[in-house]
Amino acid sequence: MAERTAEVTKLQTFGDTGCNMVIWSGLLNGDTGNAIQMPGAADRSIQISGTFGVGGSVTIQGSNDGTNFVALTDPQGNAITKTAAAIEQVSEVTRYIRPSVTAGDGSTSLVVSMLIRGEA
Repeated sequence: MAERTAEVTKLQTFGDTGCNMVIWSGLLNGDTGNAIQMPGAADRSIQISGTFGVGGSVTIQGSNDGTNFVALTDPQGNAITKTAAAIEQVSEVTRYIRPSVTAGDGSTSLVVSMLIRGEA
């Protein structure tokens, strides 16, 4: 179980709306991504890709205190827990956000990319 550090890139976009890309890569079974603070950015979408392996699962978690993390939800109220590649919008705006790989095997290796629009 390791904590993977995200790469954060400020994007130059049309109209310069203040977009950022956060990418956690090499997420293995039991790993979490380091918690990112971008509470001023209300619009967030998550893309999950990579090799899930047998039983691979990743949950997108949020926290306001940096200690107690819970699953975040999509606009339909479903926890963002995926066992296959997907893109989801994140409903809650929390101080911290991170991925957590909750299952998988030796071949599990995931990438979680988060696009954030708004002031970071």
